[in-house]
Amino acid sequence: MGYKTRQEGDTTVVTVEESRLDASLAGGFKDFMVDLIDAGNMNFVIDISGVSFMDSSGLGAVVAALKQVGSNGSVKLAGPQKAVSDPFDLTCMDRIFKTYATVDEALNA
Repeated sequence: MGYKTRQEGDTTVVTVEESRLDASLAGGFKDFMVDLIDAGNMNFVIDISGVSFMDSSGLGAVVAALKQVGSNGSVKLAGPQKAVSDPFDLTCMDRIFKTYATVDEALNA
C-alpha cells in the first residue's frame, strides 16, 4: 500500500499512490487514516488523482474517515477520475464529499 502525506497548515494532504482503492487495499487505507486521526489530524485533502478504480470497499474507507473526524474536521477529495467519481455519484456521496479538480483548489476552498 502506498500513501504519502504532507502538512499544509492545519490540513493533512494524503496522496494515494495506488491505481486502485478496492477490497484488497481498503482496510489498509482505513487503518492508515485512523492512525492519522488518532495522532490529532482532523482536516484532510485526499489526493485520488492517481486512482483509476475504486469499489464500494474503497468508498467505505473514505466514508469511515469522514465519520471519524465528524464535525471536528473535514475530508475533501482532489482529482477524482470519472471511474472514481461514479461510485460517489451512484451512492449520492457526492452530496456529502466536496471534490476538487486539484489539491491546490481543495486547500484554497
